[in-house]
Amino acid sequence: MVSNINNRKVAPNNVNDDLFNEKIPFREVLVINADGEQMGVMSKKEALDIAYKQNLDLLCVAPKARPAVCKVLDYGRYHFEQQKKAKEAKRKQHVVEVKSLRLSPIIDTHDFETKVRQTSKWIEAGMKVKIDMRFRGRLITRLEVGRKIMNDFIEAMDEVAIVEKKPSMEGNTMSTVLAPKKK
Repeated sequence: MVSNINNRKVAPNNVNDDLFNEKIPFREVLVINADGEQMGVMSKKEALDIAYKQNLDLLCVAPKARPAVCKVLDYGRYHFEQQKKAKEAKRKQHVVEVKSLRLSPIIDTHDFETKVRQTSKWIEAGMKVKIDMRFRGRLITRLEVGRKIMNDFIEAMDEVAIVEKKPSMEGNTMSTVLAPKKK
């Protein structure tokens, strides 16, 4: 079941793509019992009978293998454990935020120092900072001035940040990326 919201296909949260019990499309499967021992290749019907006699389910763990490998287990418990692992992994993952900062080739010293302070706060908070310097109009002829300011900025951030992407020109914009130093 897929709902259509604003012409976007959105899958429900409880999508289950596991092949288990009657959903297994293969005629012959290699069966592994609940203890982890191979029981050999048999028909899907025989494998389901073995699983049902033990009040367990048959789960296809390797559908691309020939023959497909199926395991006899308690599917409810298995599914719960998988959800628990996914939740734990999601909780442990760290998303790095990238802040954006714009410099100008004709920047005053006070403005420069303010931007350095703000950037160092972001870096110390564990964020990456993308610094852009846009050359407008005739300033494009003065790239060396912009490059000097960019290098001065990088030098000012040298204690707390490393250069992840060296300054480079993309159209009329010079950009670089700074990342926190590893502790």
